[in-house]
Amino acid sequence: MRVYTYVTSFIVVTLTHAQRDASRYLYFNTPGSSLSSSLPIGNGRVAAAAYGTTLERITINENSVWSGQWQDRGNSQSLNALSSIRQKLMDGDMSSAGQQTLDAMAGNPQSPKQYHPTVDMTIDFGHSGTLGSYTRILDTRQGTAMTTYILGGVNYTREYVASYPAGVLAFRMMANQAGKLNVDIALARSQNVASNAASSSGNINSITLKGNGGIPFTAEARVVSDTGSISVNEKTMSVKGATIVDIFFDAETSYRYGSASAWELELKNKLDNAVKAGYNAVKTAAVKDAEGILSRVNINLGSSGSAGTQPIPSRLSNYKKNAGADPELVTLYFNYGRHLLLASSRDTGDRSLPANLQGIWNDNYDPPWQSKYTVNINTEMNYWHALTTNLDETHKPLFDLVDMTRAQGRAMAKKMYGCNDGFVVHHNTDLWGDAAPVDKGTPYTVWPMGGAWLSQHLMEHYRFTQDKNFLQNRAWPVLKDAANFYYCYLFMYNGSYVTGPSLSPENTFVVPSNMRTAGKTEGVDIAPTMDNELLWELFNNVISAGKALGITDITVSKAKDYLSKIKEPKIGSKGQLLEWRNEYKEGEPAHRHFSHLFGLFPGSQMTPLVSETLAQASKVALDNRMRAGSGSTGWSRVWAMNLYARLLDGANVWSNAVTFLQTYTLDNLWNSGENRWFQIDGNFGFTSAIAEMLLQSHSVVHILPALPKSAIPKGSVKGLVARGNFVVDIDWSGGSMTQATVTARSGGEVALRVENGAAFKVDGKVYTGPLKTNVGGKYTITKA
Repeated sequence: MRVYTYVTSFIVVTLTHAQRDASRYLYFNTPGSSLSSSLPIGNGRVAAAAYGTTLERITINENSVWSGQWQDRGNSQSLNALSSIRQKLMDGDMSSAGQQTLDAMAGNPQSPKQYHPTVDMTIDFGHSGTLGSYTRILDTRQGTAMTTYILGGVNYTREYVASYPAGVLAFRMMANQAGKLNVDIALARSQNVASNAASSSGNINSITLKGNGGIPFTAEARVVSDTGSISVNEKTMSVKGATIVDIFFDAETSYRYGSASAWELELKNKLDNAVKAGYNAVKTAAVKDAEGILSRVNINLGSSGSAGTQPIPSRLSNYKKNAGADPELVTLYFNYGRHLLLASSRDTGDRSLPANLQGIWNDNYDPPWQSKYTVNINTEMNYWHALTTNLDETHKPLFDLVDMTRAQGRAMAKKMYGCNDGFVVHHNTDLWGDAAPVDKGTPYTVWPMGGAWLSQHLMEHYRFTQDKNFLQNRAWPVLKDAANFYYCYLFMYNGSYVTGPSLSPENTFVVPSNMRTAGKTEGVDIAPTMDNELLWELFNNVISAGKALGITDITVSKAKDYLSKIKEPKIGSKGQLLEWRNEYKEGEPAHRHFSHLFGLFPGSQMTPLVSETLAQASKVALDNRMRAGSGSTGWSRVWAMNLYARLLDGANVWSNAVTFLQTYTLDNLWNSGENRWFQIDGNFGFTSAIAEMLLQSHSVVHILPALPKSAIPKGSVKGLVARGNFVVDIDWSGGSMTQATVTARSGGEVALRVENGAAFKVDGKVYTGPLKTNVGGKYTITKA
């Protein structure tokens, strides 16, 4: 009888919380119909998307199942063509230079590998007819999901858990009446199946599928039943007359192991341990882990009341009519972004893989943009909120990928550019660290700046954590390698070190009358503004890291020299920051990228407290692009939110947040890109923007820098992190801070600013300048 009591109480508690906490749960009263209406969970390596249908389908991904092995795609003609292309660009022969760039430098084949599905698990309950009290819920605080309904007087419940401690997925199916649970369980995939069989022997009931595609793998589901009978029919396992059925799942691949016997031993050990521990222990450990991390940050932007108790489809529909009635939808989206990153990016040992273009969830063998790592914005956006929202555990997989790209990028730097030191990455990569140019088009293919941008994330990790060992052993080698490439690659033009051939990611300009071919749109040029801003950040990072580590070698001295010769951002005739070396006519005024505003966000060169002039020029450029129709994808819109936050413009952050939620959310609140295709980056960029609205720290620890006072006059946030490793809690009312607490996790000096420069006190004393803090010290800030 205890089993039945447990089932009933679980459902009641969950439903009560779903109705009460509109900022925590994704709640649905209908099953999912596609991946974009599923409930996504994951442990950072293996993930599941559950549909909650009567014939349950669970799309399962292991993040190293891709389409193939690494291959050298570098173009052997590149080095010999480089000087000719540069000369054409300097001479203004833009079209010829662009064509030669594609002919001589594009990769062959044009694309790296693509991310593939692993398996689908189907669980047939034999249910048909009307389902009573149907409910699906995703808990963004615990990282778990559930489905429940009543059929024939029996309450059926499913729980879905992704355990980081155990390294497995765990699913429990329950009936609240003894012996009423009957299920047929199977694994399937539509391509490259070497074998697929169910077996029951020696108290081990398993279904094992082996894939023999690009990355060989073995996937296994272990089935445990409390009562009832278990039988096997080729690929299917049937359980009849049970009350509880548990499934434990794992998949292991050749990516991290040298032989099938090695990865299958790992698979066996994980599943053996999970089965031995039992479902309750696996779930308890998983929840403790996820909740311990996700509960670090709590944000309150107001209550939605009854509007927040509705299912997600109704909330989205109502939000389009009256956004102000459901402020907790913003809070939920913020929390969802943190859940999704923790689910798709964890340190899982050697060769951890970061969140890709779809995070970790994919059901397509030809996914949009191969679901790879696009490093001219999307991959980096995935991690914008990792540090500010207290999720530094998610960062290591990104650094593992950077190390993979360094290995391939060194060879590519030599092959394409004749550089014997340093590494280069172009605008995409894959799990092998493919460093060659991708696709074939002048606006996007040859952009040798991926290493500069990726390296910034390692320096930011140090700034937030103050981990000197990390800086010395992980960040410094990457910064040094990135800088060494540019010391070789850059060339002098009109007194400055410049890039070229390069581009402003995916955008075009109209060739002016004094260049060739006049009137044609091109993408390749010398010294695009974004390149200069990336170099400014990189060389400053090298100098700062060298200072922190006491390094004064040639890498640092060169950084100082090159920094002094990088082109300054230029302002155009209309007061706008220019995107290219000249004031070209824009080929696409509403372009979705804001590449030339990198120095505003995520960079720091052009922020208002650093340079009012460049910040104002950035605002003109941003406003112009938005008026023309930019923000036309979810990730583009949230980039605009982050940019407006850096401009201290809370009203525009909030108005774009509203537009985003009204326009770009899919059924399960995933972000959409072009053609309504699922892309995870917008989810993560949204969370970043809300954090930036409330706390910034690129120059000082700035409390409520961009609060939209009329939209959220009262609220609080606890647990955000500022550079210097300071944890910040903030309360506000009437659109103004009432109190904040700064906790110094590493000690050190901290400079503070409140709102637009309001006077304030620290521990009752008027603030007059930077404070020296102690490790573990707490400092209370109030208005003066």
